[in-house]
Amino acid sequence: MSFSMNIKDEISRIDEGKTEKIAELSAIVRNSGTIDNNLKIIIENNSVARRVFKLFKEIYDVTAIITVRRRTGLSNNLIYILTINKKYQDILKDLSIYDKYNNYLEIPHDYLISDIDDIRAYLRGVFMTCGSVNDPKTSRYHLELVVDTNNYAKFINKILNDLKLNSKIIRREKNYMVYIKESEKISDFLRLIKSYNGVMYFEDIRIYRDHKNMTNRLNNCEQANMDKIFITANNQIKDIEKLKKHKLIDTLEPKIKEVIEYRLKYPESSLSELANIMTNELGYKISKSGLNHRFRKIKTIVSKLSD
Repeated sequence: MSFSMNIKDEISRIDEGKTEKIAELSAIVRNSGTIDNNLKIIIENNSVARRVFKLFKEIYDVTAIITVRRRTGLSNNLIYILTINKKYQDILKDLSIYDKYNNYLEIPHDYLISDIDDIRAYLRGVFMTCGSVNDPKTSRYHLELVVDTNNYAKFINKILNDLKLNSKIIRREKNYMVYIKESEKISDFLRLIKSYNGVMYFEDIRIYRDHKNMTNRLNNCEQANMDKIFITANNQIKDIEKLKKHKLIDTLEPKIKEVIEYRLKYPESSLSELANIMTNELGYKISKSGLNHRFRKIKTIVSKLSD
Protein backbone atom coordinates (compact mmCIF):
# COMPACT_ATOMS: atom_id res chain seq x y z
CA MET A 1 0.00 0.00 0.00
CA SER A 2 1.32 3.46 -0.91
CA PHE A 3 2.12 6.16 1.64
CA SER A 4 -0.92 8.19 0.47
CA MET A 5 -3.19 5.17 0.87
CA ASN A 6 -1.84 4.53 4.36
CA ILE A 7 -2.65 8.11 5.35
CA LYS A 8 -6.15 7.91 3.90
CA ASP A 9 -6.67 4.62 5.68
CA GLU A 10 -5.57 6.20 8.97
CA ILE A 11 -7.61 9.42 8.78
CA SER A 12 -10.74 7.58 7.64
CA ARG A 13 -10.91 6.04 11.14
CA ILE A 14 -10.93 9.32 13.08
CA ASP A 15 -13.96 9.93 15.29
CA GLU A 16 -15.12 13.56 15.35
CA GLY A 17 -18.09 15.65 16.42
CA LYS A 18 -21.07 16.24 14.16
CA THR A 19 -20.00 19.60 12.70
CA GLU A 20 -16.56 18.19 11.84
CA LYS A 21 -18.18 15.17 10.18
CA ILE A 22 -20.40 17.46 8.10
CA ALA A 23 -17.39 19.55 7.02
CA GLU A 24 -15.45 16.42 6.07
CA LEU A 25 -18.38 14.90 4.17
CA SER A 26 -18.97 18.22 2.37
CA ALA A 27 -15.42 18.14 0.98
CA ILE A 28 -15.75 14.49 -0.01
CA VAL A 29 -19.04 14.98 -1.84
CA ARG A 30 -17.86 18.28 -3.40
CA ASN A 31 -14.82 16.60 -4.95
CA SER A 32 -16.12 13.10 -5.72
CA GLY A 33 -19.86 13.47 -6.17
CA THR A 34 -21.99 13.62 -9.32
CA ILE A 35 -25.72 14.34 -9.55
CA ASP A 36 -28.11 12.72 -12.05
CA ASN A 37 -31.50 11.84 -10.51
CA ASN A 38 -29.44 10.67 -7.51
CA LEU A 39 -26.16 11.40 -5.80
CA LYS A 40 -23.16 9.24 -6.68
CA ILE A 41 -19.82 9.43 -4.93
CA ILE A 42 -16.88 7.66 -6.57
CA ILE A 43 -14.09 6.63 -4.19
CA GLU A 44 -10.82 4.84 -4.94
CA ASN A 45 -9.97 3.77 -1.40
CA ASN A 46 -11.86 1.04 0.45
CA SER A 47 -11.41 2.64 3.89
CA VAL A 48 -12.62 6.01 2.63
CA ALA A 49 -15.64 4.35 0.98
CA ARG A 50 -16.56 2.75 4.31
CA ARG A 51 -16.07 6.14 5.97
CA VAL A 52 -18.46 7.85 3.54
CA PHE A 53 -21.05 5.09 4.00
CA LYS A 54 -20.80 5.49 7.79
CA LEU A 55 -21.07 9.30 7.68
CA PHE A 56 -24.25 9.25 5.59
CA LYS A 57 -25.76 6.74 7.97
CA GLU A 58 -24.76 8.57 11.16
CA ILE A 59 -25.57 12.13 10.09
CA TYR A 60 -28.55 11.69 7.77
CA ASP A 61 -29.80 8.17 8.54
CA VAL A 62 -29.39 7.29 4.87
CA THR A 63 -28.00 3.98 3.66
CA ALA A 64 -25.89 4.31 0.53
CA ILE A 65 -25.92 1.59 -2.12
CA ILE A 66 -22.35 0.46 -2.76
CA THR A 67 -21.22 -0.81 -6.15
CA VAL A 68 -17.69 -2.10 -6.67
CA ARG A 69 -16.12 -1.96 -10.13
CA ARG A 70 -12.70 -2.57 -11.55
CA ARG A 71 -11.14 0.46 -13.17
CA THR A 72 -10.12 -0.09 -16.77
CA GLY A 73 -6.66 0.88 -17.94
CA LEU A 74 -3.17 0.39 -16.58
CA SER A 75 -4.01 0.57 -12.88
CA ASN A 76 -6.84 -1.97 -12.97
CA ASN A 77 -7.75 -0.91 -9.40
CA LEU A 78 -11.15 -1.19 -7.75
CA ILE A 79 -13.41 1.82 -7.43
CA TYR A 80 -16.34 2.15 -5.04
CA ILE A 81 -19.52 3.92 -6.12
CA LEU A 82 -21.87 5.01 -3.34
CA THR A 83 -25.36 5.94 -4.56
CA ILE A 84 -27.80 8.01 -2.51
CA ASN A 85 -31.39 7.91 -3.79
CA LYS A 86 -33.17 9.48 -0.83
CA LYS A 87 -33.02 13.00 0.65
CA TYR A 88 -29.95 13.81 -1.42
CA GLN A 89 -31.20 17.29 -2.37
CA ASP A 90 -31.64 18.24 1.28
CA ILE A 91 -28.28 16.66 2.09
CA LEU A 92 -26.52 18.71 -0.59
CA LYS A 93 -27.97 21.91 0.90
CA ASP A 94 -26.94 20.88 4.40
CA LEU A 95 -23.41 20.18 3.13
CA SER A 96 -23.28 23.66 1.58
CA ILE A 97 -22.87 22.23 -1.92
CA TYR A 98 -26.20 23.76 -3.06
CA ASP A 99 -27.89 26.84 -1.65
CA LYS A 100 -31.55 27.01 -0.65
CA TYR A 101 -32.44 27.98 -4.23
CA ASN A 102 -30.77 24.84 -5.60
CA ASN A 103 -27.85 26.79 -7.06
CA TYR A 104 -24.52 24.98 -7.07
CA LEU A 105 -21.96 26.45 -4.69
CA GLU A 106 -18.45 26.19 -6.04
CA ILE A 107 -17.17 27.21 -2.61
CA PRO A 108 -19.01 26.32 0.64
CA HIS A 109 -20.52 28.88 2.98
CA ASP A 110 -18.24 30.26 5.68
CA TYR A 111 -20.22 28.66 8.49
CA LEU A 112 -19.18 25.20 7.31
CA ILE A 113 -15.55 25.91 8.25
CA SER A 114 -16.10 28.43 11.04
CA ASP A 115 -13.39 27.13 13.40
CA ILE A 116 -10.08 25.31 13.20
CA ASP A 117 -11.57 21.87 13.91
CA ASP A 118 -14.01 22.25 11.02
CA ILE A 119 -11.18 23.46 8.77
CA ARG A 120 -9.08 20.42 9.70
CA ALA A 121 -12.02 18.14 8.95
CA TYR A 122 -12.69 19.83 5.60
CA LEU A 123 -9.05 19.51 4.53
CA ARG A 124 -9.12 15.89 5.64
CA GLY A 125 -12.06 15.30 3.30
CA VAL A 126 -10.25 17.06 0.45
CA PHE A 127 -7.16 14.91 0.94
CA MET A 128 -9.20 11.70 1.10
CA THR A 129 -10.72 12.35 -2.29
CA CYS A 130 -8.18 14.29 -4.35
CA GLY A 131 -4.96 14.35 -2.38
CA SER A 132 -1.67 12.48 -2.55
CA VAL A 133 1.76 12.77 -0.98
CA ASN A 134 5.04 11.26 -2.09
CA ASP A 135 6.67 8.68 0.11
CA PRO A 136 9.66 10.61 1.55
CA LYS A 137 11.77 7.46 1.28
CA THR A 138 11.54 7.14 -2.48
CA SER A 139 11.04 10.58 -3.97
CA ARG A 140 11.18 14.32 -3.52
CA TYR A 141 8.97 15.99 -0.96
CA HIS A 142 5.63 16.76 -2.60
CA LEU A 143 2.00 16.92 -1.47
CA GLU A 144 -0.80 17.83 -3.83
CA LEU A 145 -4.55 18.36 -3.94
CA VAL A 146 -6.01 18.22 -7.46
CA VAL A 147 -9.32 20.06 -7.83
CA ASP A 148 -11.59 20.98 -10.71
CA THR A 149 -11.76 24.80 -10.84
CA ASN A 150 -9.46 27.76 -10.38
CA ASN A 151 -11.76 29.43 -7.84
CA TYR A 152 -11.92 26.30 -5.70
CA ALA A 153 -8.13 25.91 -5.94
CA LYS A 154 -7.76 29.51 -4.72
CA PHE A 155 -10.16 28.75 -1.87
CA ILE A 156 -8.12 25.71 -0.74
CA ASN A 157 -4.87 27.58 -1.28
CA LYS A 158 -6.03 30.46 0.92
CA ILE A 159 -6.97 28.09 3.73
CA LEU A 160 -3.56 26.44 3.58
CA ASN A 161 -1.67 29.72 3.45
CA ASP A 162 -3.72 31.19 6.28
CA LEU A 163 -2.31 28.21 8.22
CA LYS A 164 1.18 29.17 6.96
CA LEU A 165 1.70 26.02 4.87
CA ASN A 166 3.20 27.90 1.88
CA SER A 167 1.11 26.17 -0.77
CA LYS A 168 0.96 27.18 -4.44
CA ILE A 169 -1.34 26.59 -7.43
CA ILE A 170 -0.49 25.28 -10.87
CA ARG A 171 -2.71 24.33 -13.82
CA ARG A 172 -2.70 20.64 -14.65
CA GLU A 173 -4.46 19.82 -17.91
CA LYS A 174 -8.16 20.46 -17.15
CA ASN A 175 -7.67 20.64 -13.39
CA TYR A 176 -5.76 22.72 -10.86
CA MET A 177 -3.18 21.45 -8.44
CA VAL A 178 -2.61 22.98 -5.03
CA TYR A 179 0.75 21.72 -3.83
CA ILE A 180 3.25 21.92 -0.97
CA LYS A 181 6.97 21.25 -1.50
CA GLU A 182 8.63 22.04 1.83
CA SER A 183 9.15 18.96 3.99
CA GLU A 184 8.33 20.78 7.25
CA LYS A 185 5.08 22.14 5.79
CA ILE A 186 4.03 18.72 4.49
CA SER A 187 4.59 17.35 7.98
CA ASP A 188 2.48 20.22 9.37
CA PHE A 189 -0.32 19.39 6.91
CA LEU A 190 -0.34 15.72 7.93
CA ARG A 191 -0.46 16.79 11.58
CA LEU A 192 -3.30 19.18 10.73
CA ILE A 193 -5.48 16.41 9.27
CA LYS A 194 -4.56 14.19 12.26
CA SER A 195 -2.50 11.62 10.39
CA TYR A 196 -0.21 11.12 13.38
CA ASN A 197 1.19 7.79 12.17
CA GLY A 198 1.88 9.46 8.85
CA VAL A 199 3.69 12.32 10.61
CA MET A 200 5.90 9.92 12.60
CA TYR A 201 6.82 7.94 9.48
CA PHE A 202 7.42 11.10 7.45
CA GLU A 203 9.55 12.70 10.17
CA ASP A 204 11.62 9.56 10.72
CA ILE A 205 12.47 9.35 7.02
CA ARG A 206 13.01 13.12 6.75
CA ILE A 207 15.43 13.16 9.68
CA TYR A 208 17.28 10.15 8.26
CA ARG A 209 17.54 11.80 4.83
CA ASP A 210 18.66 15.12 6.29
CA HIS A 211 21.29 13.35 8.40
CA LYS A 212 22.47 11.35 5.40
CA ASN A 213 22.67 14.47 3.24
CA MET A 214 24.60 16.30 5.96
CA THR A 215 27.00 13.36 6.30
CA ASN A 216 27.53 13.31 2.54
CA ARG A 217 28.18 17.06 2.50
CA LEU A 218 30.67 16.74 5.35
CA ASN A 219 32.39 13.83 3.62
CA ASN A 220 32.57 15.82 0.40
CA CYS A 221 34.01 18.82 2.24
CA GLU A 222 36.53 16.61 4.01
CA GLN A 223 37.55 15.00 0.73
CA ALA A 224 37.88 18.40 -0.91
CA ASN A 225 40.07 19.58 1.96
CA MET A 226 42.22 16.45 1.70
CA ASP A 227 42.59 17.00 -2.04
CA LYS A 228 43.56 20.63 -1.43
CA ILE A 229 46.16 19.59 1.19
CA PHE A 230 47.61 16.97 -1.14
CA ILE A 231 47.85 19.39 -4.09
CA THR A 232 49.44 22.12 -1.93
CA ALA A 233 51.99 19.75 -0.38
CA ASN A 234 52.78 18.19 -3.75
CA ASN A 235 53.42 21.61 -5.31
CA GLN A 236 55.68 22.54 -2.42
CA ILE A 237 57.69 19.34 -2.86
CA LYS A 238 58.00 20.02 -6.62
CA ASP A 239 59.44 23.45 -5.79
CA ILE A 240 61.91 21.86 -3.38
CA GLU A 241 62.96 19.34 -6.03
CA LYS A 242 63.68 22.24 -8.40
CA LEU A 243 65.87 23.84 -5.79
CA LYS A 244 67.73 20.55 -5.38
CA LYS A 245 68.14 20.23 -9.13
CA HIS A 246 69.79 23.64 -9.26
CA LYS A 247 71.82 22.88 -6.10
CA LEU A 248 70.46 25.90 -4.26
CA ILE A 249 69.41 24.33 -0.94
CA ASP A 250 72.71 25.15 0.81
CA THR A 251 72.51 28.78 -0.28
CA LEU A 252 69.17 29.39 1.46
CA GLU A 253 68.70 30.99 4.86
CA PRO A 254 68.36 28.62 7.85
CA LYS A 255 64.56 29.10 8.30
CA ILE A 256 63.91 28.17 4.65
CA LYS A 257 66.16 25.10 4.89
CA GLU A 258 64.30 24.18 8.08
CA VAL A 259 60.89 24.19 6.42
CA ILE A 260 62.27 22.23 3.44
CA GLU A 261 63.58 19.54 5.78
CA TYR A 262 60.23 19.17 7.56
CA ARG A 263 58.16 19.25 4.36
CA LEU A 264 60.19 16.38 2.92
CA LYS A 265 59.96 14.53 6.24
CA TYR A 266 56.13 14.97 6.46
CA PRO A 267 54.97 15.15 2.82
CA GLU A 268 51.27 14.48 3.55
CA SER A 269 50.79 16.93 6.42
CA SER A 270 48.75 20.10 6.12
CA LEU A 271 50.35 23.45 6.92
CA SER A 272 48.59 23.48 10.31
CA GLU A 273 49.83 19.99 11.12
CA LEU A 274 53.34 20.83 9.92
CA ALA A 275 53.39 23.98 12.07
CA ASN A 276 52.39 21.96 15.16
CA ILE A 277 55.02 19.30 14.46
CA MET A 278 57.78 21.88 14.02
CA THR A 279 56.70 23.78 17.13
CA ASN A 280 56.83 20.60 19.22
CA GLU A 281 60.14 19.36 17.81
CA LEU A 282 62.03 22.66 17.56
CA GLY A 283 60.84 24.08 20.85
CA TYR A 284 59.58 27.46 19.64
CA LYS A 285 56.29 28.67 18.20
CA ILE A 286 55.83 28.39 14.44
CA SER A 287 52.48 29.48 12.99
CA LYS A 288 50.68 28.32 9.89
CA SER A 289 50.99 31.84 8.42
CA GLY A 290 54.73 31.80 9.17
CA LEU A 291 55.17 28.54 7.25
CA ASN A 292 53.07 29.87 4.40
CA HIS A 293 55.35 32.92 4.23
CA ARG A 294 58.43 30.67 3.95
CA PHE A 295 56.85 28.57 1.19
CA ARG A 296 55.98 31.74 -0.71
CA LYS A 297 59.65 32.71 -0.57
CA ILE A 298 60.55 29.31 -2.03
CA LYS A 299 57.94 29.80 -4.77
CA THR A 300 59.44 33.22 -5.62
CA ILE A 301 62.93 31.75 -5.95
CA VAL A 302 61.73 28.84 -8.08
CA SER A 303 59.72 31.11 -10.39
CA LYS A 304 62.98 32.77 -11.43
CA LEU A 305 64.64 29.49 -12.36
CA SER A 306 64.64 27.91 -15.77
CA ASP A 307 63.58 24.29 -16.08
